[in-house]
Amino acid sequence: MVMVHAFHNCLDVTRHLLIVGGKRVDRERAALGQETALAVRPASIVALDAAALPFIRPAAARLPVARPRLLRVDEIHHAFPNAQSSGTRLVLTQSIYLVQKWLDTIEPGDRIVATADREVLERGAIEAFQKRGPWKAFDIVDVDRLESSDPRYVEDHSWPSSSAASPASEPSRLARAYRTSSSEERLRLCREEVAAAPDSAAAALGLASACRERQDLGGARAALDAAIRLAPDWEAVHYEDGKFWLGCEDMIRARDAFQRAGDLMPNFSAAFSNLGATLGELDEPDDALAAFTHALSADPDSFTLLNNIGVVNRELGRLGESEAACRRVIEIAPGFVFGYYGGPLRGFARGVRRGSAPGSRKEPAPGVPPGSGAIRERRHCRGRARFVARRRLGVTR
Repeated sequence: MVMVHAFHNCLDVTRHLLIVGGKRVDRERAALGQETALAVRPASIVALDAAALPFIRPAAARLPVARPRLLRVDEIHHAFPNAQSSGTRLVLTQSIYLVQKWLDTIEPGDRIVATADREVLERGAIEAFQKRGPWKAFDIVDVDRLESSDPRYVEDHSWPSSSAASPASEPSRLARAYRTSSSEERLRLCREEVAAAPDSAAAALGLASACRERQDLGGARAALDAAIRLAPDWEAVHYEDGKFWLGCEDMIRARDAFQRAGDLMPNFSAAFSNLGATLGELDEPDDALAAFTHALSADPDSFTLLNNIGVVNRELGRLGESEAACRRVIEIAPGFVFGYYGGPLRGFARGVRRGSAPGSRKEPAPGVPPGSGAIRERRHCRGRARFVARRRLGVTR
């Protein structure tokens, strides 16, 4: 047995937990502090390596059979490196996809307890603090606000020690590749990993993203073909395939790839978001609206999705629905200027450019890279709005 510390009556025992603040030792100590009042104690405690997490398919993670399980991920910010140039970020390192994939894989009663450095996590996964998508299932505890004298912080000796190690050894080259800020070094490391593990779909997918970042489209295409051959049932490879074809302006192939990714993972909000953008570019607004609406069900606070829904509804003549969506955009992200253009709120748009609209500001909304809307409008000479699929797909959340 190991000594653990328990938070009493401060958390919903059915939810997952993210612990931030303090020093690493404080976070790890707090991570052991589980509710002693749990009706069912975990039969297995599994330690997952955060740096390796993006490159492990949860279905192949060899988790212990004994349930319920508690999955510990110390320093989870290492799972979301954000060092690639804008528009090419590998989907495996994007938190909404990765966390959703694990939540879809684990069983009811299993819990995830993660720790993170707040500042680093904000840089790689600001959506965690915005409670976007799967992060809504997490309670956030800041150890800086918990004192050792807090009555909720007491000793307990009844929990088992970890019963399983990390389910797979760290793919050190891929982990290092996606931590480095050098795209050239990333490409070199990914090529080495593919040479060392030619049957690894994760290695092939990592190489494809690194090639795209370096504008090596031939290398990216070859790596994507290898990844699809190795893992035809992995939604991530089809999503990256869709990004590739969208960058090549092949909307038909992009549509088919995003649709396949969504079919394989129904809660994959980014796949359906980009499917909707592609369908909009193909002048299929009804199908685009269906795709955006499906994406929103998995990520209901995505203001870019709501903006797109506002634009599509206006295209379809549904002005009431368009205005409602755009007002929601402004509530969530008042600095996101496209929200003022998307629906019948266009009277505000001129004021936004002058900085006079209510709640407007010149800087983008927190955590939103410039130009991160999933679709844009452009006017034609006939005055009819169309959709322009966003090219900076690496920041899709």
